[in-house]
Amino acid sequence: MSYLDATNDLYKEAALTPDVGLCCTTNPIWELPGLKIPKIMQEMNYGCGSTVNARDLTNNPKMLYVGVGGGMELLQFAYFNRQKGGVIGVDVVDEMLEASKKNFLEAEAQNDWFKSEFVDLVKGDALNLNVEDSSIDVAAQNCLFNIFKAEDLKKAIEEMYRVLKPHGKLVMSDPTCEQPMNDTLRNDDRLRALCLSGSLPIAEYVKALTDAGFGTIEIRARKPYRILDPKNYPTEELIYIESIEVAAIKDPMPEDGPCIFTGKAAIYYGSEDYFDDKKGHILLKNQPIAICDKTAGDIAALGRDDIFISESTYHYDGGGCC
Repeated sequence: MSYLDATNDLYKEAALTPDVGLCCTTNPIWELPGLKIPKIMQEMNYGCGSTVNARDLTNNPKMLYVGVGGGMELLQFAYFNRQKGGVIGVDVVDEMLEASKKNFLEAEAQNDWFKSEFVDLVKGDALNLNVEDSSIDVAAQNCLFNIFKAEDLKKAIEEMYRVLKPHGKLVMSDPTCEQPMNDTLRNDDRLRALCLSGSLPIAEYVKALTDAGFGTIEIRARKPYRILDPKNYPTEELIYIESIEVAAIKDPMPEDGPCIFTGKAAIYYGSEDYFDDKKGHILLKNQPIAICDKTAGDIAALGRDDIFISESTYHYDGGGCC
């Protein structure tokens, strides 16, 4: 049995018998006017963060969500679209699709605005999406891609890139880990399916996205997630796992490499009204501006004593330099 078979079996179990502790997120449930999320959807929230951000969802975007869970984020996405087939939900597990379909009936009963037809539930594989090229404005996955091994992860990201329109966004939440994991952890199919032992360092995660062609990467949040301790897991040291929320944007790849935003900011405090680096970046006096890591390095290399550059906060909410 392959590791993907083990994953499918685990989420079949989670569909038939909701497992509240399967994943854990510190994100509060969205509270928006007129949006009521059924309790069963909250119990089947198997993500490690959130992929729903209002600023991504203007002008009725066509949306794709891979790995439907209990349907909570599909309902949240539909809130911003409210059109027949405006959201596509793809899952390889029949039982999870059936559970989401049932949960949507409960959502209809609690939300006057919602209709199940707003979401197309489709049997499919993240590694081979049955979706047309360049047809999606916003694609999303929550706590799924970390399960994939290297070649499958590469394929899954390439598939998302393929279906996105130019300048479309791939919004994700996944566990990450900066510490090395031993082979026993890495090769444990169940721990991988539980979104633990497949966690990559952030730099590797981001590289997988830029290798696929995404020209802009935004790291929007970085939060505590799990601990693997020697008493309960096959490890001799304590391993700390975080979850990150990331948007990868299908922008053209700049000649000097991708723009990766990790929450750095620059503040100019010199004698002039502004600083112009002659490369398209203007810093107004005493006004912080978000900058990508590439621009931060270029400005730091100037050696000026009137520009402060912050460390990465791993929080970015737009309005940057590039």
